[in-house]
Amino acid sequence: MISNLKQIHRVYSVFIIAIFSIFFYPFYYLAAQNPKTYGLLNGLRKLKSRLCAFFIGFVPRFTFEEPLRSGQNYIYCCNHTSNHDIMILCILAQGRFHFMGKAELLKNPLLRIFFKTIDIPVDRDSKMSAFRAFKRAGTNLENGMSLIIFPEGKIADEHYPPKLMPFKNGPFRLAIEKGVPIVAVSLTNVWKTMWDDGVKYGSAPGIGDIYVHKPVLTTNLTINDSDELKDRIFDLINSKLVDK
Repeated sequence: MISNLKQIHRVYSVFIIAIFSIFFYPFYYLAAQNPKTYGLLNGLRKLKSRLCAFFIGFVPRFTFEEPLRSGQNYIYCCNHTSNHDIMILCILAQGRFHFMGKAELLKNPLLRIFFKTIDIPVDRDSKMSAFRAFKRAGTNLENGMSLIIFPEGKIADEHYPPKLMPFKNGPFRLAIEKGVPIVAVSLTNVWKTMWDDGVKYGSAPGIGDIYVHKPVLTTNLTINDSDELKDRIFDLINSKLVDK
């Protein structure tokens, strides 16, 4: 019975997200035509994320170790266990921000408009694609945009409950090169409301706890410190995970 109810909720959630995506699409399209209106584009997807969360009964509950500075751009590094994660980071991120994600998202009808404009697709099997993606991300950071990235590279579907998987090196080298603080974000129990896309176990309304760690400064680090920085962020995120 519970399993059936969770599958019904998943279908309902997909319906809600689809309805709001259709409603917002004309506004997304207009705002995506010019980088000068990317701030509006982010505001729209932040609003859509809040509305979707409300109507599907998902309540993101944020705990901040330290308030984030208004006007400061960051690299947000987050564990990845659910399709809810993008919605959560849209709500969390401040100011001008963009995502980096797998190139396959260019085929996603809900996310394609973003990954053709403000966000950065990367083919992780191609060194050239990764180089171009991080070069573009570096330019955006220099121009005051924050970057949101899931350093595991994917949702690991071989573990349930999920386990934090090894991180890619790119975001940590980039943070050091550009002197941008890293914000480690632990999605502690979001997978309990939806794991991956919800197809296998369904979804459920509930509270998702998100712990936002104190920003880690990178201005005094060198490229030689990138592995140590990666391990530090991994340990921070992992320290707050439920059933890790």
